[in-house]
Formats: sequence, structure tokens, C-alpha cells
Amino acid sequence: MSKYANPMLLIIDEWLLLKPSESEQKDTFELLHRRRKKSSTIFCSQDRIEGCYEQLGGNVSPLADAILDHVVHDGYRINIENIDPSKDISMREVFGLYKRLSE
Repeated sequence: MSKYANPMLLIIDEWLLLKPSESEQKDTFELLHRRRKKSSTIFCSQDRIEGCYEQLGGNVSPLADAILDHVVHDGYRINIENIDPSKDISMREVFGLYKRLSE
């Protein structure tokens, strides 16, 4: 029996902060496919799930739907809202990453 018979929790922080390349999309799909129904994965993102499709390439990327199917299917979503949105600073602002730079 492998020492990895009981897969560990994977936490992906700042998921989709930048648009992934085609190679990164393939790696993400492969990773999710291998872990599906075997282990837990937590995705932390500044964006809501509704914005992830476009960040993954939308209609241009054949993997966008497949990746999101793996993320959303049988998943739980926890949305954290700021009490005072005027003081909310996104990680994109903190690190100087603007939408135009992530495309």
C-alpha cells in the first residue's frame, strides 16, 4: 500500500489571480481529475465562481467548462463579505495587478 493511500487536503490560494496559460489549464484539469472523489481541495479566490469562467478563458478555452465542472460539482461554497466595502482592498490592488495585466 502506498504511503499516499489517504490523499491529503490541497488548498489553492489566490486561485485565478492571473489568467492561466493553456499549459496551466491542462495541469489544473489533470490535478482535479486525479483528486476527484478521493480527496478534498479548497479554492480561495478574490472572485466569485461566476467570474471564474471568463478568467479561465471562457468560450475560447475548451478546458474552462471541464475545470469548473470539477470545482463546482459536489462542492460547497462559502462567500465572505466585508462589513465595510469602502475599506475592502483586493489582492490585485495590493500587488498592483489590474485586470488589464491579467488578460
